[in-house]
Amino acid sequence: MTPQFLLFDYSEGADDTGLFEAMAAVLPAQAATVEAEIAAVLDWASGQFGAPAPVEDGGDWHAELQLAEEADGSGAARRVFSLSLAGSAAFCAAFAARFGDAVA
Repeated sequence: MTPQFLLFDYSEGADDTGLFEAMAAVLPAQAATVEAEIAAVLDWASGQFGAPAPVEDGGDWHAELQLAEEADGSGAARRVFSLSLAGSAAFCAAFAARFGDAVA
């Protein structure tokens, strides 16, 4: 599965960790598709690397999801999803191999 709405930016930390961040602002009718993409990414991460736990606590990956509602210039409602995944070098390499088409 290549995400349709989630496009991840990647950055590296000084401690062999990496961070993938994606944001999607969609109309309410598209929210279920974004939610399914997020679920697929998190299911993959859990299936490959186990339960999330911060890298600094010995885990391989950790995720943070935020959801906001906002109106655009025309007053139309949008849902804004922000997903961040931090991980070990092994997690980042596997994530890039699996979701490389969605990594900028």
